[in-house]
Amino acid sequence: MTTLVVGRGLLGRAVIGSLARRKRAVQTVDVPWEDPGAAVRALRRACERAAATDEAWQLAWTAGAGVIATPEDELTQEVLTFHTLLAGLRDPPSAMFLASSAGGVYAGSPDRAPFSETSAVGALSPYGRAKLAMEGTAAELAERGSRVVLGRIANLYGPGQDLTKNQGLVSQLCVTHLTQQPLQVYAAMDSLRDYIFVRDAAELVVSCLDRAALMESGRVVVKILASGQSRSVGSVIGESTRAFRRRPHIVIRGASSQVMDLRLRSTTWADLDSVAQTPFLVGLRATVDDLSVHMRSGPLA
Repeated sequence: MTTLVVGRGLLGRAVIGSLARRKRAVQTVDVPWEDPGAAVRALRRACERAAATDEAWQLAWTAGAGVIATPEDELTQEVLTFHTLLAGLRDPPSAMFLASSAGGVYAGSPDRAPFSETSAVGALSPYGRAKLAMEGTAAELAERGSRVVLGRIANLYGPGQDLTKNQGLVSQLCVTHLTQQPLQVYAAMDSLRDYIFVRDAAELVVSCLDRAALMESGRVVVKILASGQSRSVGSVIGESTRAFRRRPHIVIRGASSQVMDLRLRSTTWADLDSVAQTPFLVGLRATVDDLSVHMRSGPLA
């Protein structure tokens, strides 16, 4: 079975690695995201190539340049590119995994944490609204027979995070440790988040695609990808102090707009969650070791 992986960032590279370890056929695509028209054409050619290779091809969409601070017009264009591609597919994938954001879609939920797949969604930011819009577009593929998994992912961390996006508390703590530069934190110390190691998340993505292949055609499944162990920002900082044997220089800036409690609990395909077992300190050490290697070869982004 051939899987086309769109996006070669933190998650995308890990998904490619997971598929390779399982000796699966993998295809990727270079996308000129800065040119929406050219991006759609490149993506469409890649999808057509995958379909020509294997009529039961699968699509793992792990792309997404947007973060919470991304301007709304850029997020709107990202959603439009995604919609234009899927709407024009001649041969839809037999199964598709869309990497969405648990934090983005549950931040404004009227339900109480911990949030599960049955919790009501509610976006508080353009980023969250963009993720929900992309989920809606992906779900429309089910009307054409595709099996669709909407993967709502917790806070992702691990080797290879894009530091230019100014996101990822774990990676930023590692940078602070290596550079001795102060880190400005805009979240309350007792706010709760779930952190999942990228390799665990990638294994879950591939397992979700495998499970989707067994479903009846036209079905849509929502799956939360999380470690199931929430941590406060303060405890994450404490763990970094323990790991690095040095307290990081933190500057608290306040976070009046931040949601305090984003605990997650997956109840869908819960048997798959056993792969998310990497201890936090192990993942933290892998992240700082990776950054250290890159730092020796040149300045960090």
